[in-house]
Formats: sequence, C-alpha cells, structure tokens
Amino acid sequence: MDAIAVIITGGCQCGAVRYRADTVLDSAHICHCRMCQKAVGNVFAALIGIPRDAFCWTRGAPSLFQSSDPVLRGFCGDCGTPLLYDYTASKHLNVTIGSLDNPAAFPPQVQFGKEARMPWFDDICRLPDEGTTEETMAEHVPAIKLSNHQHPDHDTDQWPPQN
Repeated sequence: MDAIAVIITGGCQCGAVRYRADTVLDSAHICHCRMCQKAVGNVFAALIGIPRDAFCWTRGAPSLFQSSDPVLRGFCGDCGTPLLYDYTASKHLNVTIGSLDNPAAFPPQVQFGKEARMPWFDDICRLPDEGTTEETMAEHVPAIKLSNHQHPDHDTDQWPPQN
C-alpha cells in the first residue's frame, strides 16, 4: 500500500469533532460487511487508511464503540456522524470517506465484504436521478438554508459561529 503525502481534513456534521492528516494510504475502499453496514447506518462503509503518526484530532474527539475485540468504531457523540474504523493492531486507522472535507478526491479502489453486498447495488446507477438544487427542492431550500447547523467543509477557528 503506497502512502500519499497530502493534507486532508474532515469531521462530523455538527463540527464538534474535526481531524487532520498529512498522509493517506492508497487504500480507499468500500466494505459491504454487515458490521460496517450497521456501523455507518448504510449499505456500505467507504473508508481510507491513514498512518497513525500522520493523523490527529484537531477539535474534540470521537465517542468510541468496540464493535469486536480488535476493532473500535469512532463517531461524533453529539450528531452521530460515523468517523473512524480502528483495527487496533494495525499501523494505520481508517476514516470514513464521507467525513472528509473533499470526499471526491479518494474514489474507492476495491470492495470488501461482497457476501453482504445488497443484491441491487449494481443497479443503483441505472436509477433515475434528480439533483437537490434550488430548482428541484424550491419549497424546502429556504427553510434548510436559514436553519442550517451543518459544519462547512473546511476548518473553522470556532464552531458554532458566535452571533
């Protein structure tokens, strides 16, 4: 697994927990196993490895759940965002790709846990799609924008902002 020198940042939806790394591993993947499905509340977990010595929490720290004897799962204790898969014997940990500030930068390279992959997974891209733009969500967007409590996709000195 090759290491890639790159600064990444990420965190939870509410901004209570943030992290930074200066190296990632060429290991972006999705896992369909049932344990990962339950851990992220979705049909797969998208993860990328980071060497432990390249990673730090910059705001707060995750709550932890020991999903098996060798594995800790980290999530924001305030908003519930899944953040971390930590096989504690490994030299690296994995963060959820969706918690990265720029998740598009790390497309998955491999899939694991195919035995639990949803039988309809391969058909998703053939479904009709619709954006969540102001045109398609016109009746909902004003209320959402005015009451948005989600942390932005970049580091902030303070969160939530002071009025």
